Amino acid sequence: MGDKTKVQVSKLKPGRYILIDGEPCRIGNITVSSPGKHGSAKARIEAVGIFDGKVRSIVKPTSAEVDVPIIDKRTAQIIAMTPDTVQIMDMETYELYDVPIETGVADEIKGQLKEGINVEYWETLGRIKIMKIKGE
Repeated sequence: MGDKTKVQVSKLKPGRYILIDGEPCRIGNITVSSPGKHGSAKARIEAVGIFDGKVRSIVKPTSAEVDVPIIDKRTAQIIAMTPDTVQIMDMETYELYDVPIETGVADEIKGQLKEGINVEYWETLGRIKIMKIKGE
């Protein structure tokens, strides 16, 4: 799987995802300027990086195509924890992944992780981030 696809800018909506400078980002705001006498309508897209939390923005014509990441949302169990990594096992494929706590775990759940609990993780462009704790 290529982990990304092309989508026309006019089809994007807040809450969806986009690749800006190779970084997968969640779209927060889109403002569209009306077309002028000598140009097409332009969209200003503001988004926040999934992995780094940085705010990024781009301006593109609404007819242009942009890359959109394909995000695989899966369930895993925490097998082991070290001070700087979490080892998780996918519940369907039984693959093991070592996820760095600093960049690979959502800030809201960093203090709640412990061995044996199930978590939801997102995988895209060869990177993994633990997003939330799954209920029993």
